Amino acid sequence: MSRPPVVLTVCLGNICRSPTAEAALREAAEEAGVELEVRSAGTGSWHVGNPPDARMRSAAAAEGLTLDGQAEQVDAAALADADLALAMDRSNLADLRRLAADAGVDTPIRLFRDYDPLADGPEDVPDPYYGGADGFAEVVAICRRTASTVVMSLAGTDGPDADAATSDGAEPTH
Repeated sequence: MSRPPVVLTVCLGNICRSPTAEAALREAAEEAGVELEVRSAGTGSWHVGNPPDARMRSAAAAEGLTLDGQAEQVDAAALADADLALAMDRSNLADLRRLAADAGVDTPIRLFRDYDPLADGPEDVPDPYYGGADGFAEVVAICRRTASTVVMSLAGTDGPDADAATSDGAEPTH
């Protein structure tokens, strides 16, 4: 029996954007009846072991989305185990591509918002960490609508092809 696709969401510290995307992807997969394994990680190590940011958990909970788990730092093994890695911003994308190139990992790496039906070209999920409550609510909304498109794409029903070129038109890092 083959395993379900594994999607890895990645932001800077793994306490705001990527755990929200992880929860939204799980929710969207469940609603669509699509089997999917979702994980999240950060490119930095300073929050490893911490739960998602309390402000992010509060904003998500206000919309019926539960964030749990503990922050982890992405490594080559996690990237290699994923069938698709989704970076929350272009800086994370560059970090993931470097990690993949250095480790010889060929997992497709895309910007999360490549799947956002409201994005106009390559766009970042804004980092709400240093802002107010509105920024956290915006991240929840972006993650929710984008997660549905990711799941449809992985199920082969709509959206960008998960194995297609990355957001800047280059082939996935090999």
